[in-house]
Amino acid sequence: MNGLDREKIASAALIAGVFVVWEVACLLFGISEYVLPRPSQIVLVLVERWPALMPHAVQTLYTTLVGFALGVSAGVLIGMLIGSSRLAYNVAFPLLVGFSSIPKVAVVPIFVLWFGAGTVPAVLTSMIISVFPVVVNMATGLATTEPELEDVLRTMKATKRDILLNVGLPRAMPYLFASLKVAVTLSFVGTVIAETVASNRGIGNMMLIASSNFNVPLVFAGLFILAGLGIALYVVFSLIERRVTGWANRKTEFAMG
Repeated sequence: MNGLDREKIASAALIAGVFVVWEVACLLFGISEYVLPRPSQIVLVLVERWPALMPHAVQTLYTTLVGFALGVSAGVLIGMLIGSSRLAYNVAFPLLVGFSSIPKVAVVPIFVLWFGAGTVPAVLTSMIISVFPVVVNMATGLATTEPELEDVLRTMKATKRDILLNVGLPRAMPYLFASLKVAVTLSFVGTVIAETVASNRGIGNMMLIASSNFNVPLVFAGLFILAGLGIALYVVFSLIERRVTGWANRKTEFAMG
């Protein structure tokens, strides 16, 4: 067993230990399920109510993925524009920072007025909350191209488009995938915010109804589902990142050695 395997086992044991301590603490101190349900109660709710919870989970996942895809597409295009043009950077970046500073829950009612309650406001909220990290990292990645390298390529008759496509974008890939892992978790936040305000489906709406009925274990079950979906998508993008940008990452064995 090498060091990496031992590290994985230790990580899994630590995570399991957190839930064991949680379970034991609730039993020892007699904490009511209306305050903090035990993990075993939450798992029991997940098993018993999974047929009813699954449609909500699918709806939230679908909404998040659509909003995330739209946000990434817009973020990459805006990031390319900002990263390749000083004028665009000076004009667009302050606007993006200002827009990103607005609490997203404040724009959900506006989307409801424009598009009505339902899936569309949740998709748009998921999209706008995931745009900013993609834009920033994409623009930063493009800015890492050395001016000296660009000068050399220009002497070889390379156009600005050639430099962007063949040098700038490949160098920006590690930055882009780093932002994707952040953006996909933020997309879930945007979706749940919108579902609690303007939807009759999804995990956010289910949690809102459960909390109004003081069904705290069901609320935590919704949190567990969201955490599981977020972790799953994070792992997926980490694997894709490893395949696409492996050249930019130091091998784990070398880093540990």
